Amino acid sequence: MQWEEGETVEERAEEETPSWFRLKAVAVHLYTASGVVLALLILAAAFQGEAQKALWLILATLVIDSTDGLLARKFRVKEALPYFDGAMLDNIVDYITYVFAPIILLWSTGYLPAGDIGLIIAAVPLLAASYQFCHVDAKTDDHFFLGFPSYFNVLAFYAIVFEMSPGALTALILFCSLLVFVPIRYIYPTRTAIFRKLSLTLTTLWLVSYAVILVQFPEPTPLILACSIAYLAYYFGLSLFLHVKTVLDRRLEEREA
Repeated sequence: MQWEEGETVEERAEEETPSWFRLKAVAVHLYTASGVVLALLILAAAFQGEAQKALWLILATLVIDSTDGLLARKFRVKEALPYFDGAMLDNIVDYITYVFAPIILLWSTGYLPAGDIGLIIAAVPLLAASYQFCHVDAKTDDHFFLGFPSYFNVLAFYAIVFEMSPGALTALILFCSLLVFVPIRYIYPTRTAIFRKLSLTLTTLWLVSYAVILVQFPEPTPLILACSIAYLAYYFGLSLFLHVKTVLDRRLEEREA
């Protein structure tokens, strides 16, 4: 097939790609973009003082983020729409749903210190995550996150469930913001090859426990809370173990070279 002079990349792609193939890719991108609409609803719930509703919406964004990448690879969206940057869309949505909306939720519902101090504390993770999302090595070639993956939505969930004091929450937010700049490798549950099936299974169970906790909110059973926290121990424990193993393996290779 000959390209006509003056044709754009989009026009060439449309000529060469079946319409049904492109429609599937468009649907996947819309699915990802729906997270922005949910973020708007999270903010609305936050300013209306409906923290539980906001947490349900955060759960919905987590489900979308956990599945849109799988769908994108299944339907080969890069081939169908080569001129559309799905990775950039995903980063934009993730920043809003993982960082911006949850932090505003914590600030607007009084979980952060009052006054200007609370605004300053809220600004710290927003700035730290801006760096993390724009860093070219934020995701490694072997599918790990480099630096704390800005799970401020998860932090907001536990802060509200456990009714953390402003002081304790401030310390935790500042600590996690600092970890963004520490080059520790964290597993990417849906993509890291090692223990992938186990990680996917446990992540799914954690999402279920999240929902059960919200159903039982404000007094979830201790067993469900323990199971939920156990997943965090698994995630961070495995991440730290694999990071240390990688560092030691590299040092051994350097010595043998």
